[in-house]
Amino acid sequence: MKEAGTWNPLWNGLEELDPEWAEQYMTATMQPYESGMLSPQVVQMLCIAIDASCTHLYAPGVRRHIRAALDLGVTTQEILEVLKIATTVGIHSFNIGLPILHEEIAAGSPVESVDET
Repeated sequence: MKEAGTWNPLWNGLEELDPEWAEQYMTATMQPYESGMLSPQVVQMLCIAIDASCTHLYAPGVRRHIRAALDLGVTTQEILEVLKIATTVGIHSFNIGLPILHEEIAAGSPVESVDET
């Protein structure tokens, strides 16, 4: 991964503390790239979705995988659709937060007015 330029410098500490485990982990994560089971285009789109998801939000990875996907012929519209799918992970914030907000309003918590101007 270092030779390919895909090494995340944040992994240096992990590699330093447990090089054997780090090597095993990196080998496992490279398997989808090398197995041939998924096309390179699909692998890149999955990586975009993972790196762009609200639970990961790794901008350098999003950039790297978008560039790789474009270089492989993936269209801008296809990448946009992947990003739309990835954003649905964050919808659960509303599923959790809105009922609590409604409960608090019903319980008499002060409600601030919203200035719509």
